[in-house]
Amino acid sequence: MIRPPAPTPPPAPQPRVQLSKITLTKAAPTVSLAKGGDTGTMRINLNWTRGRRGLLGNGAIDLDLACLYQLNNGSKGVVQALGKAFGDLHYPPYIALDGDDRSGTNVGGENLHINLAHLADFKRILIFAYIYDGTPNWSAADGVVTLYPPHGPQVEVRLDSPDNRARSCAIALLKNEKNELTVTREVRYINGTQSDISKAYRWGLKWTAGRK
Repeated sequence: MIRPPAPTPPPAPQPRVQLSKITLTKAAPTVSLAKGGDTGTMRINLNWTRGRRGLLGNGAIDLDLACLYQLNNGSKGVVQALGKAFGDLHYPPYIALDGDDRSGTNVGGENLHINLAHLADFKRILIFAYIYDGTPNWSAADGVVTLYPPHGPQVEVRLDSPDNRARSCAIALLKNEKNELTVTREVRYINGTQSDISKAYRWGLKWTAGRK
């Protein structure tokens, strides 16, 4: 008696690909981070390599994380360590800087926090970094900014294509478009200070000298 061939087993289900991190590039610079109704806090982290201070006192880098903000009610300003403008998470601008890592050796780096419960209040936020102290050397700093939304994968922006003549770098632009927060990679090096970043992005702020 001839037995029929055994049925072919169904193909094993393919594992789902779950992205844990998205890296924004020149070819793919934009991704959606949050939509209206999302709650929680998004953390934005800056980490870099400080470098070693040489015999002449140069080489070490004090790199600071900061942002310009503009709210839908027209108010705008800056959140940064300079001038102790650390912001507030629960009151306007709903953005807070948790501290100032002047050594670059803190494992946690520097962090901005954005309260997404107030997404409707935001118009745009420009994340930037500037070299407060030390010779500009973005190549040695090897900086990376990582955004941690409360839901979904991390979003990474590497400070590549460095311009070591510049003291500042506009890193990423966050926009509220139809109550959806998107982030676009900038990585635009600017040979100047915060006022020059403000001018480059037409923020319209007036600046005075400040100290940490």
